[in-house]
Amino acid sequence: MKRIQGWGNSETDYPVPEPAQQYLESVVGKPRQLKNASVDSLIKKVPSSDLPKHPLVSTDAEDRLRHARGQSLNDWVDMQDGLVNTFPDGVAYPASDEDVRDLIVYAGQHRINLIPYGGGSSVVGHLTPPGDGPLTLSVDLCKMNKLLNLNEENHEATFGAGVSGPDLEAQLQQHGYILGHFPQSWEYSTLGGWIVTRSVGQQSIHYGRIEPLFVTGHMETPSGPLTFPRVPKSAAGPNLKHIALGSEARLGILTEATMRIRRLPEEEHFYSAFFPNFEIGVEAIRKIAQAELPLSMLRLSDPFETETTFQLSGEEKLVNIAKKGLNLFGQGDERCMLVYGLTGNRSENRLADRELAHAVRAHDGMLVKFYLGQEWIKKRFLTPYLRNTLWDLGYALDTLETALPWDKLQEGRKAILGAIRNGLKDENEPILVFSHVSHVYTNGGSMYVTYLYRRSTDPEQTLAHWRRLKGAASQQIVAHGGTISHQHGVGLDHKPYLPLEKGALGMQIMQNIIRDVDPHGIMNRGKLLDTD
Repeated sequence: MKRIQGWGNSETDYPVPEPAQQYLESVVGKPRQLKNASVDSLIKKVPSSDLPKHPLVSTDAEDRLRHARGQSLNDWVDMQDGLVNTFPDGVAYPASDEDVRDLIVYAGQHRINLIPYGGGSSVVGHLTPPGDGPLTLSVDLCKMNKLLNLNEENHEATFGAGVSGPDLEAQLQQHGYILGHFPQSWEYSTLGGWIVTRSVGQQSIHYGRIEPLFVTGHMETPSGPLTFPRVPKSAAGPNLKHIALGSEARLGILTEATMRIRRLPEEEHFYSAFFPNFEIGVEAIRKIAQAELPLSMLRLSDPFETETTFQLSGEEKLVNIAKKGLNLFGQGDERCMLVYGLTGNRSENRLADRELAHAVRAHDGMLVKFYLGQEWIKKRFLTPYLRNTLWDLGYALDTLETALPWDKLQEGRKAILGAIRNGLKDENEPILVFSHVSHVYTNGGSMYVTYLYRRSTDPEQTLAHWRRLKGAASQQIVAHGGTISHQHGVGLDHKPYLPLEKGALGMQIMQNIIRDVDPHGIMNRGKLLDTD
């Protein structure tokens, strides 16, 4: 059963061992003993619904609570500390394009705001119902989750947009294929959500971002159905499928998508390496990226993330032995861990591994071809559950991300982390903040930042602290020429910074498209940008 409060399946946990708790206390301070709001108390807050009756719509209080928020820190405070005060007025479960079209007509007739719901994994406020204006209907696409067509000649597969990552890959692998899109939210995020937020999977070097994987799709809009052309490439004007990519449901509801697929790889390996410091590590992965080695993944942790990963592993004796060994080979306290992936046939992987090993050694690095890489891959979808445990211990954890050109990445990282680390200094609240580069391109890389601080006895203060930290970091991202979102989308949290990235004319073009397609403003009102 999926949790109402927190991340993931209620039967899955990620324990934090006692030594790791002591480490967190030494860095951030002793947490306060706090209790979460009960689910029953949250259900009691759900008001009666005024939605006109419709055969596809449920107004059950618990169902509406389950669809009220996503996974942003703001959402967590609302749901865990009991501040949630807006709810969808109903939840619909369409099973076909016709059902979705019927719901859009229904919403247009009654001026109802529609919020499509995939797996509830948004971390930037895509799912939050507005506090004023029209009634809101959550449209849950979980029934639209089937493999609709497999075209082996073209290496394409068409799915219902509500299919989750595990279900999508399970259906493909029965036929010997793989999509290979693995965001950390893979367990619950959905194909439609990946497309409309421009998601990136962890093995993006090999499989690519979601954009090149998306061949065509079908969207139901307030102005009618829209199917994008299904051609390999075209020079016939702007590519209209790009209005679906990143649209965040402001134009309509994506109901199905045709994706480029591949044969299952012959083999796959994940290994690790260490560099003496982050600056050397970044220089190494830049050269590796620009050499376009056929890897599937490069993930470089900074010293703070490397140390925190060791501390939270629960393998105290093994970690101590590993540190002693790394010290002997010149990998001291500033050491940075690289995890890299090899995906493909055996000969290609061997060649890529040799070339990567040469690059690592040329930058004073040290290869570790056992345990760490496999341990990372084993836990990569389990790690989000750590957030539940830390919250219950008394710590709030959040992430943010950007992408920067190589010539600005080092300086930008220092400024972003510094803004967070010193964000609550006037209140004497220390922050644990660390980062990694997890996606590389020939001209730059992504920067994924995690930060942790103590929850307050007053939930409003926990939320105020988050706003200060998120705001300070976002300002530094913009100031250093980074994108406000490399893979999480815009939603509510990033909306104030979008005009700085798109420019006045760009914003006007986007607003005009939304107004033309959704003239009555019934699609995910208030997200991405304002049109009122």
